[in-house]
Amino acid sequence: MFFGEYRHNLDAKGRIIVPAKFREGLGEKFYVTRGMDGCLFVYAENEWNLLQEKLQKLPLARKEARAFVRFFYSAATECVLDKQGRINLPKTLCDYAELVKPCVFIGVSNRIEIWSEQRWEKASEQAAENFDDMAENLLDFGL
Repeated sequence: MFFGEYRHNLDAKGRIIVPAKFREGLGEKFYVTRGMDGCLFVYAENEWNLLQEKLQKLPLARKEARAFVRFFYSAATECVLDKQGRINLPKTLCDYAELVKPCVFIGVSNRIEIWSEQRWEKASEQAAENFDDMAENLLDFGL
């Protein structure tokens, strides 16, 4: 399980250090792709495989399903840590998430999200303002 918030800088070559607390859970090989809300999603190989099984069950006859799967997979990349604990993020993913030097890694249960510091500050502030209302609305889901 992933949790916590960590800040690292993206270098000019698109390399960024993966927080040490996340490395063991990610394993030797993991995947990064476009996420929702303008961030990147990072999945360990076992979670990626489970997600693939679910996405393959989406009905191809539905336009939204085709568009989602296409968008999700088209920028996905397999990652392996270098000796310094860094990964190299493709320009496509950096552009999508508007990643610049300061970035924020957050653990979100079965995945990690990578945010631009600016986007994360805004999203975090909005969540804090609405936290009580969100919690109340999630009661229907058994929380």
